[in-house]
Amino acid sequence: MAGCGSDKATSSPGDSSATTSVSPSGSSGNPKDTLTVQVKAAAKAAAKTWTLSCDPAGGDHPKAGEACAAVAKAKDPFQPPPSGQMCTKIFGGPEIATVKGTWQGKPVNAKFSRTDGCELSRWEKLAPLFGGVPKSR
Repeated sequence: MAGCGSDKATSSPGDSSATTSVSPSGSSGNPKDTLTVQVKAAAKAAAKTWTLSCDPAGGDHPKAGEACAAVAKAKDPFQPPPSGQMCTKIFGGPEIATVKGTWQGKPVNAKFSRTDGCELSRWEKLAPLFGGVPKSR
């Protein structure tokens, strides 16, 4: 799958979703590193919330350890791809995610979707953070 994407999330309406609130402490154990991750099955879908803390992994996220590992492993996990990046036209679904807060002392304000190959690649890199793809029905 292509390794690209954009920070703009677009999706079709649906009727179910999930929201994840993430409070990772990062490798420094800094409580200022807090993320709020909202995941929806579609733009107008309802939301569900989980919490996550890292180092050590905790909270009520169903796969806290995997979510922490995915974020820690990813290089620049919340950065959009370079502008002008070519992307395949592969639609993975209407799901969207928004990540805001602070990670490793840096501000985060990122959007994820599954609308093309670039977005799918970004989503898959952090998939455990999003708690799986919610069902749209």
